[in-house]
Amino acid sequence: MPNLKPGSRFTSDVCTTEVIVVKGAGEADLRCGGVPMASAGSASGAGTPAPDAASGTLMGKRYVDAEETIEVLCTKPGDGSLGLGDTLLDLKEAKPLPASD
Repeated sequence: MPNLKPGSRFTSDVCTTEVIVVKGAGEADLRCGGVPMASAGSASGAGTPAPDAASGTLMGKRYVDAEETIEVLCTKPGDGSLGLGDTLLDLKEAKPLPASD
């Protein structure tokens, strides 16, 4: 399991997805396409995402777990979905801006 800390970069082994950790610390089972992610530059790129984890990732979007203890920023999109273990991460919603009236 990779050690997550802000600024760490990870690459998917089954698609082109790349992420940077924004929030989180300690060991976590960060996955993409149902397969554990590798440190940036060490992914093989062989394989295909699991059918239940193939919704894709969007560049520039942040993904969080249900408790919002881990947050990653997608820097390169791909076909695999991000997850923490077998649980898929959710797309983080933008905070509404205050009214300027």
